[in-house]
Amino acid sequence: MTYRKNLMKPLIAAASLLAVASAWATEFRSADIHPDDYPTVLAVRHMGEELSKATNGKHSIKVFSKSALGIEKDTIEQTKLGAIAMTRVNVAPMNNICAATMVPTMPFLFRSTEHMRKVLDGAIGDEILKDCEAQGFIGLAFYDSGARSMYTVKKPVKTLADAKGLKVRVQQSDLWVSLLEAMGANATPMPFGEVYTALKTGLVDAAENNYPSYESSRHFEVARFYNKTEHSLAPEILLFSKKIWDTLSPDEQKQIRAAAKESVTYMRKLWDEREEKSMAIVKAAGVQIVDVDKASFQAAMKPVYDKFLKDPKLQDMVKRINAVK
Repeated sequence: MTYRKNLMKPLIAAASLLAVASAWATEFRSADIHPDDYPTVLAVRHMGEELSKATNGKHSIKVFSKSALGIEKDTIEQTKLGAIAMTRVNVAPMNNICAATMVPTMPFLFRSTEHMRKVLDGAIGDEILKDCEAQGFIGLAFYDSGARSMYTVKKPVKTLADAKGLKVRVQQSDLWVSLLEAMGANATPMPFGEVYTALKTGLVDAAENNYPSYESSRHFEVARFYNKTEHSLAPEILLFSKKIWDTLSPDEQKQIRAAAKESVTYMRKLWDEREEKSMAIVKAAGVQIVDVDKASFQAAMKPVYDKFLKDPKLQDMVKRINAVK
C-alpha cells in the first residue's frame, strides 16, 4: 500500500500541474510583416485587448511586427506547426495551400471596397475561411488591403502595352506571377522586405501594392510613378493555428472569434484614415499619380481565370460574388 501511494504521488502532482497550467494566462504570439503603426498590427493588438477583457486577463495577444518572426511564408508555416498562435498575411501566399483563397485574389473581381466588404462579411467569406481548416488553419477574419496598383521607377504605365517587359516584383504566389505575365510583364517573386533595395538597384523596374504599403515601406522614394491599375482588392487574412485551437475550450474559441470579428470594424476605420494619410504623403513628396486605361488590363485577365479557376466550385463562387449587390 505504501509503495502504491508513493507511485501515485508524481502522477497526482503532474495532474495538478496540468490543472494549474490550464488556468494560467496565455499570451498568444501573432506575426506581421508591417511596422508598429500599420492598421493590421494595431487591429490585432486591439483584438488582444478585447480578448483580455472577455477572459478577465486570462488570454492576451502579443504582436511581433516588422517581420520579427520571419516573412509571411515563414509565419504561415510556424502557425501551422503551432510554433506561434496567429499570423496576419495577405491571401496570396495562401493560394497554394488553401484553394478557396484564390477567389478573392483574382484580378478585378471586386467592383469596389464596399462590394468586397459585403462579400467577405457574409456567407462567402465564411466559406473561404472554413476552407483553410483542413490545412491546419482556423480562419478568423479578413482585413482590408486596399486597391493594389503598379508603381514604377523609370516611366508611367498608362496602358497594357506600357507594362510589357517590365520586371515587376510580385508576392510569392503562382497566381500573382500569372497575373503580371498576363499584363506582359516579367513577374519577379520576392519577399516584401527586399523590394526597396531591388527597386533602387534596378533589380526590378516596378512593384505593386496599396497606398499605405507603398508609403510606409518608403518605396515611393525610388518608384515615383503610382499607376492606378487597381487590379486587385485581395484582402488580408487572419489565421490561427489549428494545433493550438484544438487545445482550447469551446468558450475560449468563441471569445477569440468574437474578438477577431470586433477587430475588423476597428481595422477598417484605421485603414480608411491611413489610406487618406498615405495618399497625401506620397502626393506631397511629388509622386506622379497616373490614371490608366483599366479596361485594357481587365481584357487581358481571362487566361488567369481559366488557369486558376478550373474547379466548378470556385467558378460558382465567382458568379455568386458577381451577383452580390
